[in-house]
Amino acid sequence: MKPFIWTCYLCLALPSASIAQEQPHEHSAPEKLGKVFFPTSCRQEVQATFDRAVALLHSFAYSAADETFATVSAADPQCAMAHWGRAMTRFHQLWEPQVPPSGQESGKAEIEKAQQIGSKLAKEHGYIAALAVIYGRADSVPYVARARQYAEAMGALAAQNTSDAETQIFYALALLATAPPDDRTHSNQKRAAEILEPLRRDLPEHPGIVHYLIHACDNAEMAERGLPAARAYAQIAPSAPHALHMPSHIFTRLGMWEESIASNLAAQAAARQQGDTGEELHAMDYLVYAYLQIGRSADAEGVLQQLRTIGALGQSNFNAGYAATAMPVRYAIERRRWAETADSHSSVGALPQVGAIAVWARAVGLSRGGKASAAEAEVQTLRQLEEQLRAPARSYWAAQVHIQVLEASGWVAQANGKTAEAETLLHRAAEEEDSLEKLPVTPGPIVPAREQLGDLLLQQGRPQQALAEFEASLLTSPGRRGALQGGLAAAEQANDEPKARQYRAALQRNR
Repeated sequence: MKPFIWTCYLCLALPSASIAQEQPHEHSAPEKLGKVFFPTSCRQEVQATFDRAVALLHSFAYSAADETFATVSAADPQCAMAHWGRAMTRFHQLWEPQVPPSGQESGKAEIEKAQQIGSKLAKEHGYIAALAVIYGRADSVPYVARARQYAEAMGALAAQNTSDAETQIFYALALLATAPPDDRTHSNQKRAAEILEPLRRDLPEHPGIVHYLIHACDNAEMAERGLPAARAYAQIAPSAPHALHMPSHIFTRLGMWEESIASNLAAQAAARQQGDTGEELHAMDYLVYAYLQIGRSADAEGVLQQLRTIGALGQSNFNAGYAATAMPVRYAIERRRWAETADSHSSVGALPQVGAIAVWARAVGLSRGGKASAAEAEVQTLRQLEEQLRAPARSYWAAQVHIQVLEASGWVAQANGKTAEAETLLHRAAEEEDSLEKLPVTPGPIVPAREQLGDLLLQQGRPQQALAEFEASLLTSPGRRGALQGGLAAAEQANDEPKARQYRAALQRNR
């Protein structure tokens, strides 16, 4: 690979984000961003500012990146790539919605400006043409199809520019954004990692490389592979809340709870300082999850108290709504407080896939509390939410809610004494959950289906079978306290003292 030229370390303070409240998962302008060089045909005096904007883009600091690209455009009105950059800030490839409603028209206008100005460089023409696919025909072509076309266009551009780092990096991101959630071979993630890992050796301080490597490895199969990138990102861009938080995706996958807590405490503090409520909520959700895995319930409760002090949470936005709904549900159900779980709720206006979390929790809490009839009504509500999500653009969430329907139905069956039916339903839930990957916004299911299956079998007096399910669950979700406690109880009931000793030691380590 040819050597790359670099600009100076990007440590300048940036203007405050003017549209931070509009963005669901914002990262206000950091002071230290890493090293990025994206050469363009624009005037030389705007190159450093353009590089700063791209560095912000790689850390998903969309508002600040937009302002910085606008500064480039004001200084060089003939810089087509500045308008490409502004359109990119409306394209949130790894979040939902990928193009916010407020960004569709403005993004389309920016890419049309880029096309009108044009560029004599084939590479720049390729970037602009690829992004135009996302904004064109949005009213008639499903996003999934447009995203696939964008990834194909970026793949062709990367093949034509094999020695250009940024082209390879943006193509790797496109691969991650179009990875099928039911592909358990992680083919797109592995292709992205194969692109990014050699680049990281040449460009060790590039923020996008380590950021996207973490996303590529945010699955049980590849998590160990992502650990070096996880340890590096916060050092490369320590003022960016997202860079402080992202390592916890890998730490969570590996059951590294103390590291996850440290990561998210730093991210939460930075996000609050920068007025980035979306990122603060995201970090807080991961904090609650990690605290509960090491038995620090009081600390988890402290995070919930902080949640109550935050004003408008934007429940109609997925990222904020998910975190605000999931945190109290986690706190109740992980502590096995069934009455508290049965009182779960989401705010008015929550998206169906967010509201489903609270409905599922109520169904489980009521069933576990012996109120099967009331739980059955919640299951019916879950089914209705699943039907609302039965559309091509929402098929992933329909599948996730269907898993919740199976889980809740299983607990209702158990409460009604239908033990065989309960086992069948939870087996199906575990198998379907095993076939799907989680999205980046979540640390994982509230309680893995296979862990619930182990709990059910333990209740049914079948410790050997329960032990096998807890062990299987821990393979994909290491260090989860519920599975460790369940595994210990199952081993003790099965008179398997060697296994019991292993679980006691694991729980002792997780204190």
